[in-house]
Amino acid sequence: MNVTLRQLRAFLAVTRTGSFTLAAESLYITQSALSGLIKELEQVLGVRLFDRSTRRIQMSEVGRGIYPLIEKILADLDGALDEVANIKALKRGVVRVAAPQLMACTLLPEVISAFARDFPNITVRLTDCAVESVTSRVFSGEVDLGIGPERDPNSDIDATLLFELPFHAVFHREHPLANAHSVRWSELADYPLITLQGQFTERLSIDLHNTMRELDLNPNATVTFMSTALSMVSAGLGATICIPYAASLVHLYGLSMRLLVAPEIFRRFYIFTRNGRSLSPAAEAFRNHLSQHIEKHASLSAASMHTA
Repeated sequence: MNVTLRQLRAFLAVTRTGSFTLAAESLYITQSALSGLIKELEQVLGVRLFDRSTRRIQMSEVGRGIYPLIEKILADLDGALDEVANIKALKRGVVRVAAPQLMACTLLPEVISAFARDFPNITVRLTDCAVESVTSRVFSGEVDLGIGPERDPNSDIDATLLFELPFHAVFHREHPLANAHSVRWSELADYPLITLQGQFTERLSIDLHNTMRELDLNPNATVTFMSTALSMVSAGLGATICIPYAASLVHLYGLSMRLLVAPEIFRRFYIFTRNGRSLSPAAEAFRNHLSQHIEKHASLSAASMHTA
């Protein structure tokens, strides 16, 4: 026979009240049931916990010795159960999210702010990083969720489509193409181009080559961060290419964004999680909130987005 929580709680109740009658009332059980629990506990431990008399109940020497230990065990357990209840009720929790630097400084602050209004006791820790390291941070367990563009298939990573957006060109307001409703890729190739390093441009080049074999991206400059590219565009050094969720940053630089067509090329963005690893209630709530935020903001998915 093993020691049960009911037996330990019965021992604690009798010790605190000094009475089987009062202890039974505090536990909402009969006095005979309480006596049975104490007897079972004494039999399991092989010692007497209380010295009984017709007038009063006193703890035995063993009972006095183990009382502080049992009190701490039950207090720790109750604290753990309360913590679980708070986590389930979204009254407490931490969500760790990794996203590319551009998304981390444009789309996600708005999402996190709205989430904080609905769940003020949950902390969201955002890690801005290189696109290439988002899924590795998910795999290692450093973050709960990753958000970013499509990656090569990985059996360890689950990818859920978040949104799909078309590429746009970004121009200085005085650029010859700045006032066009949309811009052909072939037209863009006639002007200095600034692109991002890494898979962003590599995948785009492959997509373009598959559609227009005669057209290749030959950038005049490649940079690590979109903020650098936008600064260069603002200085009149050329045009750049981005995804329209960055419209707020483009607007901040006073630049024009135009849809790229012929062909219109889209980039898919996903929520990445680790296969076989369940999300906490807080992380699950954030993932749902993010998806709902994207659905509500039609401007994110509008291929005709036109920023002056």
